[in-house]
Amino acid sequence: MSSYNGSRTLLLRAAPVARLRTGTALLRTAPVVLLGLALALGLALVLALAGCGFHPAGSRPLPPVLARPYVSEKDPYTDFAREFEPRLKSAGAEIALVRADSTATIEIMRDTIEQRTLAVSARNIPTDYELVYTVTFAVHGVDQELLAPQTVTLSRDFSFQENELLAKQHEADVLRAQMARDLVAIVMRRLARL
Repeated sequence: MSSYNGSRTLLLRAAPVARLRTGTALLRTAPVVLLGLALALGLALVLALAGCGFHPAGSRPLPPVLARPYVSEKDPYTDFAREFEPRLKSAGAEIALVRADSTATIEIMRDTIEQRTLAVSARNIPTDYELVYTVTFAVHGVDQELLAPQTVTLSRDFSFQENELLAKQHEADVLRAQMARDLVAIVMRRLARL
């Protein structure tokens, strides 16, 4: 009889352990199920955004006519020119070195930056400046004009203090570079709409 009670006790003790192991297995599989659900939801969101035409900033593909453009510019060393060609390449374009080998010509007709004085101190020393960056461009196909000349202008203000000359010159350089990046982004959006 004692052996019967012992095995009954053993059975009673074994049953909760089995239930605990089953519960642990559920706890182990729950993160896997949640991860799969999260991945499926994320994939559905990406497909929905791609289906509606959404593109992250700067990643819009160029039209086929700009697959191999020739870039005609007067000065290839301006802030805009240094930002523009790498951005064309990252959008999938292969820059043609000769106009005859190109599918289209992107002509940069104007690429200028001006610094205007906005305010002066009582001692007639400039205290505020305005930087104005202007780019004019057009796109020509093999036998037709694809995009008429367009002018894009950005301006930024900055203050000037003569006792912080080096810092303010650096600030102006940083502003010029940022304005060039912004202008390139605007031009790329217009090119992507061709």
